[in-house]
Amino acid sequence: MNAMTPTRLRLLAGLAVIAAAFGWGAAMLVEGWSGRVIPVPWLAGATIWFLALALLIWALLSRPRLQRKPGSRPLPPFVAARTAALAMAASRTGSLVAGFYAGIASGTLPSRMTEAGSDSVAAALTTALGSLALVASALWLERLCRLPVDDRDGPGGSIARIGS
Repeated sequence: MNAMTPTRLRLLAGLAVIAAAFGWGAAMLVEGWSGRVIPVPWLAGATIWFLALALLIWALLSRPRLQRKPGSRPLPPFVAARTAALAMAASRTGSLVAGFYAGIASGTLPSRMTEAGSDSVAAALTTALGSLALVASALWLERLCRLPVDDRDGPGGSIARIGS
């Protein structure tokens, strides 16, 4: 079985740029077809900030167990593998959501002088920033899930990943 490789920032940036193009396009289409600013619910921002906080709390609680600190029980391998998969999925999802809502914010920026426009821009930026917090938490959790170098790989062995 192949080892999981760390998430590359280039991948996350690429996903964000593609999603930003879709978000900008959606904002332009809605405004062009209906003459209105695309509505962005504040609940989207609240939800993504909640997810970022929940992932950060899981990382803080799992850290001693993943690092096998004295006095803490090690995390079961299956739970550790799921944690690594969760971290990878959260970083990619956060990147897509951040890009999409940043695109919406940039698309509605010309309408920011109206009440609906300023609400949409503020809610989209709040969601995009929460998504960046989710990505940061996910990348940190993914880093915590790395295992030390396995001496059985021989000299210059690679870093083993949980789930490999």
